[in-house]
Amino acid sequence: MHVEELFIVIAAAALGAALFERFRLPAMVGFLVAGAVVGPGGVGLVGDSESVRHIAEFGVALLLFEIGLELPLDELRRSFRTAVLAGVIQVTITVAVVTGICVAIGLPPETAIVVGMLTALSSTALVMRILAGRGEVEAPHGRLSLGILLLQDLAIVPFLLAIPLLAGEQSGSMPRAIGLALVKLAGLFVVARFALPLVLSWVARLRSGDLFSLFAILAALGSAVIAEELGLGLAVGAFIAGLVVSASPYSSQLFAEVAPLRGVLLGVFFTSVGMLLVPREALASWPGVLVYVGGVVAVKSLVIIGIIAVILRQNLRTAVQTGLALAQTGEFSFVIAAAASAAGLMDSELAQIFVAGSILTLMATPFLIRIAPRLAARIPSAAPPVAGAAEPLSDHAIIVGFGLAGRTLAHVLGASGIEYRVVEGNPHNVERGRAEREPIVYGDATRPAVLDHLGIRRARLLCVAINDPEATRSTIEVARALAPDLHVITRTRFAEDLDGLFEGGANEVVAEEVESSIDLVSKVLRRFDVPQAVVTHFAEEMRDEGYELVRGPLGLRIDPWLAEILEEVATEWVEVPHGLPGGRTLESMGVRERTGASVLAVRREGSTTANPAPSSEIRGGDVLLVLCSAEQLPELRAVLSGERS
Repeated sequence: MHVEELFIVIAAAALGAALFERFRLPAMVGFLVAGAVVGPGGVGLVGDSESVRHIAEFGVALLLFEIGLELPLDELRRSFRTAVLAGVIQVTITVAVVTGICVAIGLPPETAIVVGMLTALSSTALVMRILAGRGEVEAPHGRLSLGILLLQDLAIVPFLLAIPLLAGEQSGSMPRAIGLALVKLAGLFVVARFALPLVLSWVARLRSGDLFSLFAILAALGSAVIAEELGLGLAVGAFIAGLVVSASPYSSQLFAEVAPLRGVLLGVFFTSVGMLLVPREALASWPGVLVYVGGVVAVKSLVIIGIIAVILRQNLRTAVQTGLALAQTGEFSFVIAAAASAAGLMDSELAQIFVAGSILTLMATPFLIRIAPRLAARIPSAAPPVAGAAEPLSDHAIIVGFGLAGRTLAHVLGASGIEYRVVEGNPHNVERGRAEREPIVYGDATRPAVLDHLGIRRARLLCVAINDPEATRSTIEVARALAPDLHVITRTRFAEDLDGLFEGGANEVVAEEVESSIDLVSKVLRRFDVPQAVVTHFAEEMRDEGYELVRGPLGLRIDPWLAEILEEVATEWVEVPHGLPGGRTLESMGVRERTGASVLAVRREGSTTANPAPSSEIRGGDVLLVLCSAEQLPELRAVLSGERS
C-alpha cells in the first residue's frame, strides 16, 4: 500500500468521524461510511483495501489488549448472578436462535453458526459511550449492559477459535481440534502469566517513559503474533496478554500508553471495513439487508428482555432499556466476519448484507437508546431494581506517591476504614505496596487515563505526595480538568511553590519548609509554658493565613491579632510533682489567689474529679486540668513544686 492511500484512509476517517459527530451520530458509523465512499465500491480513491486491513489488524489487537486490561474480574465475580449470568445466557441463546433461523431459510449449518456469532455481539465502544454521555452507566440498565457487553467481548475468543474448526481447516476430529486449541490457549496464558509481569517489572525499574511505551506495544503485539503462529489468531493473543497483566500493578499505565494509539488504528480498521461495502451490491440485496437489520434488533432485544425479566426476575422497564441498548452489531462482529470470509464461510453477497445491515444497526442505536425510556415508562414496574451488581468505587481517596508521606497516609486511611487507591511511578515502591496488600498500581499520574482508571471522577479527595514539583503541578491540573469539584491536597518542599500550586487547582497545600518552621515555633513556645491549646490555635491561624508570617519579608513583624492569640487563656493539663508534702489543698496553697489559674478537674489513679472544691487535697502525681494564660502557667508550676510557699 502506498503512503498516499494510507493518508487518504486516515483523512477519510477523520472527516467521516467529524461529520457524524457534528450530527450526534456515532463516530464508528462515520468511519464505516467514509470507507464505503473512498473504497473500491465508492469513488475508488483507494483500490487495494487488503493492505489497509493488514495495518488495521493492529488496531483490533490493541483494542482487545485494552479490553483485557480493563476487564474487572473481581467485579464480574461479585455480579455473577445478574449481569454476567445474563451475558452468558444471551450469547448462548442468540447464537442458537439465529443459527436455527438461518438453517431454516436454507443457509449451510457452518455459515448459520457464523451469522449467529455475528448477531450475538454488540458494540461495547458505542453503547458505553452513549450511556456515559447520558449519565446512565450506573443506572440498573447501564450495569446490566456493561456486564452483558463484557461477556460478549470475552466470547470473541472461543468464536475466533471456532472459525477454522467450522471451515474444516484443522485436521482431525472436532473434539481433538478443540482440545488442541485449548491446550495452546492454556500454554500461551501460562507463559504470558509468568513472563509479562517480569519483563514489565524490569522495564519499569529503568524509569524510562519512552521505553515503557515501547514495551507496552510490544507486549500487546508480541503476544498477538505468537498466538497467530500457534493458529489462535492475533486478537486472541492480544486479549490474553491484556488479561494477564490486568491484575498487575502496571495495568493502568499500560492502558494510558495503548489508548491513544488504539483510537487511531481503530479509525483505520473501521474505515477499511467500510471499504468492503459495495453500495450497488448492497442495494441489490436490500431485502436481505432489511431482514438482517430487523432480525438483529428484534431477536437481540427480545432475547435480552426475556432473560432479564423472566430468568433474572428483574424490573421489566430495566429489561426494555437494556434490550434496546444492545440491539446492534458489535465492532468485534467485523473481526469474526473477516475471519469467516477468509475461511470461505461467507460469500460476497452475505458479506454485503452483513456490512450494510451492521452499519444501519449502529446508526439506529442512538435513537433506540433515546426512545427506550419512553417505552419503558409505559410499562409498570413489576420487580425490584437490580440487586447484586457491584457498586463502583466512589467517595474514596486517591494517593499519588507511596513514599513515606503516601505510605503513612495509606496506613491511617486503612486503619480508619476509608477506601483509597494509590498510584506510584517507582516500581520498587509498587512491589513493596503489593507485598503489603495495598491497593496500589504503577503509573504516571499526569496521564488522564491513569487517573480515570482510579475513579477520579467519583473520588472525594486527591492527595499528591510526590517530590517532583513539575509532576505535582501537572497532576493537579489534569485532575482538576477531569473532576472540577474534587478536593485536592498536595505537598511541596518550598514555600515559593505555594502560589503556583494554588493557581493550578490545589485546595490545600502543605509546605514542608513552612511546616517545619511552624513545628519549631510550637516546640519553642511549649518550652516557655505557653498552653498547648494556645500553641495549636496559633499554628492553625498561621496555616489559615497561607503561611504569610513565614513567607513574608524578614523585617515584617507579626500581626497584632496573631500575637494576641499567645495571650489567650486556655486549658492545660499540669502534673503535680511527686515531692509535694501531704495534707496540701488548693486553698492552703493559694492556687487561685496566687496564680490566677482555675483548677477545672483533678485526675488521680485513673479517676477524674470535675470542679474540685477549694478544700480538695492535692497529692504528688495528680494531674490538674487548669484554665490559665501563658504568664500564669510558670507561676502555677512554681506553686505546685513548693518553690512559692
